[in-house]
Amino acid sequence: MNQPSDSEEVVDLNVPEMDCDSCAGKVRKSLENQHISECNANPATGKVTVRYNSDNISEDRIIHLVEKSGYDVVNEDLTQSVLRSPRGVRTALSGVFAFLGLLFEFVISNSDLIIFETIQVSTILYLSSILIGGSIIFKSGYNSLKTRSLDIDLLVTTSVIGAVTAGVVFGESLFFEAAMLSFLFNVAEILESYSINKARSSLEDLMNISPEEAVVKREGEELSIPIENVEIGETVIVRPGGRIPLDGVVSEGESAVNESPITGESFPVDKNEGDEVFAGSVNEEGYLEVEVTRESEDTTISQIVRTVEEAQKGRTEKEKFVEKFSHYYTPTVVILGIMLAVVPPLFFSMSWVTYILYGLTLFVLACPCALVISTPVSIVSGVTEAANNGILVKSGSKMEFAGNIDTVAMDKTGTITKGELEVTDIIPLNDNSRQQVLECAYGIESKSEHPISQAIAEEASDKNLQLQEPRQFESMTGKGVKAELHGDQHYAGKLSLFKGEGFNLTHIHSTTDNGFITDRTKEICQRNNCLDLVEDIVPDLQSQGKTVVLVGTSEEIEGLIAVKDQIRPTAKEAINQLKERGVNKVVMLTGDNEKVAESVAEEVGVDEYYSVLLPEEKADKVEELKDEGRNVAMVGDGVNDAPSMVASDISIAMGVSGTDIALETADVALIEDDLLKLPYFYDLSRKTSRVVKQNILASIGVKAALVIAVPFGLVPVWVAVLIGDAGMTVGVTANAMRISNQD
Repeated sequence: MNQPSDSEEVVDLNVPEMDCDSCAGKVRKSLENQHISECNANPATGKVTVRYNSDNISEDRIIHLVEKSGYDVVNEDLTQSVLRSPRGVRTALSGVFAFLGLLFEFVISNSDLIIFETIQVSTILYLSSILIGGSIIFKSGYNSLKTRSLDIDLLVTTSVIGAVTAGVVFGESLFFEAAMLSFLFNVAEILESYSINKARSSLEDLMNISPEEAVVKREGEELSIPIENVEIGETVIVRPGGRIPLDGVVSEGESAVNESPITGESFPVDKNEGDEVFAGSVNEEGYLEVEVTRESEDTTISQIVRTVEEAQKGRTEKEKFVEKFSHYYTPTVVILGIMLAVVPPLFFSMSWVTYILYGLTLFVLACPCALVISTPVSIVSGVTEAANNGILVKSGSKMEFAGNIDTVAMDKTGTITKGELEVTDIIPLNDNSRQQVLECAYGIESKSEHPISQAIAEEASDKNLQLQEPRQFESMTGKGVKAELHGDQHYAGKLSLFKGEGFNLTHIHSTTDNGFITDRTKEICQRNNCLDLVEDIVPDLQSQGKTVVLVGTSEEIEGLIAVKDQIRPTAKEAINQLKERGVNKVVMLTGDNEKVAESVAEEVGVDEYYSVLLPEEKADKVEELKDEGRNVAMVGDGVNDAPSMVASDISIAMGVSGTDIALETADVALIEDDLLKLPYFYDLSRKTSRVVKQNILASIGVKAALVIAVPFGLVPVWVAVLIGDAGMTVGVTANAMRISNQD
């Protein structure tokens, strides 16, 4: 839903009794033409989101209209047990009276006991059961009639009243059938509510991860206050065993923190001063003080919950099919029910009572509740399970579609690689030492913000080297940098920089200080005492995916430093697992040079790679893959790769913890930079799609079989209710809940 304008407000209402699409339809109809600009009623979550003009209608009026449609608005997401609800109590009483009526009619020897000369005791008991159990049904049926909704409430109301009327008119008792229909339909509704609430509970658990209060340090005191009153920059205290209330950075203490509710990571993560922590994660053992960096509504877990809820608002292709099917199914079966009740007795002298009962049974089967709920409840389960494992899915359609992907395009920097350069080699030349080369490079590069400069600075810091303050620093765009160190001019940059300064790069004297360099560069340097940087050393390092920086004075080259963006440890395994699961092509797209791209592609095992690409050229490559008839997923950082992500069938952003930038572009976002989430998500999507298909086929198949069997007298009304209505709804819901158990 888009952000409301200044003249509009948005309210979220909890309507747990709204558990099917026809229920949602009644709610939507009750709000029509009421200054409501947008209404989203989601039976899978039991929530109604309304955007309205506050100048024309109040929130209280909206609540009144929703409740007028027959469903209570409650303060809590999931309130009392369905067994202790008013419906539960009335259903129990209805069942008692129906059982007593059955007892008097068929078991007790004096079963023909008469009251008021004409009315049997069993009839009184059956009517009592109908009135007690039917009061809720009749109210809902009346609301359905007002909103012109041909749903299960209206159809069952018609069936109960029809059975009683037929019994009175034709002198044959259908009170037993009417009583059992009233009782069993309520039982069915209770079972449905219970199963739907169980399916919703996974989302409720996710929403309740963050504590409601935080212990804050204010003016030397510890205060427990609601998390919405904690301001950015304040310090909250988290003791062992406590949940971290808000996103922040550890300002004091150290501990192992269980982040599994946020990232899906099963092992606790060690946190020290300066480390980021997420609201909802559990402090396992140590004392922590956390400086708050985000308000309660902006925490990572809040974003996860919002994304999960938003994902359930759209309709998948299968939901659209089900909606279209239901649009024709219900009136067709109702018409068949009317014809079955009238045609055989009228034209073939069949029993009116028998065929009216058959027709009313078809009425019970006319509402496809299980079919309508089968897809959204599966999508809810899949999206919530993904969120529990650190994967945010923006729409149900993408949740379902991801399992059809046969081609994955991946950005290199920040996706396959960490996006953080590290020094891999330091090769001293002309009798300089490794330390001298690093110190010189550190001094020259210290004024630069380039990622290579930062990698060199980090390496020098790790070696506890002292910074030599440079003078007259100058950046030479595209070539390197230069500065004065101890009065001498020094350079750091590409081969072209030193070529331009007139250096002989093909006959460089090798250092004797080989003890400071790696085995790989030892082998290179010891081929002879004179090294060829142009044809030998630099190309060899570049073939390993490294970027080379030469360091020297105006008189000699002191050495060279190689840096490399490290490949993620899980990259190769993730790509292999994707291929094992049916993804037949993995492509790497990068703006880096050919040698680096080739090295990375070979190491991780992609099928194809394309280098030196601009963002729009990456998008063109994605379009080319789609033109080949492929279903393409693009995995990137969600910012620089935006054009190619938009061009793909499904876009996946890496490592978006605490940010919403990637979610603006991506269909799916991974909270952590763990590529193994990709094959997991692929499996989850396929399982979700499989469950959706099973639920649709089972719902249609069972309903069709029952409808066909009714004219042959093979389906009593209690079977229609318990199997065709409650049984199938409970069945599809239970099947959907299997999604959370990956196999």
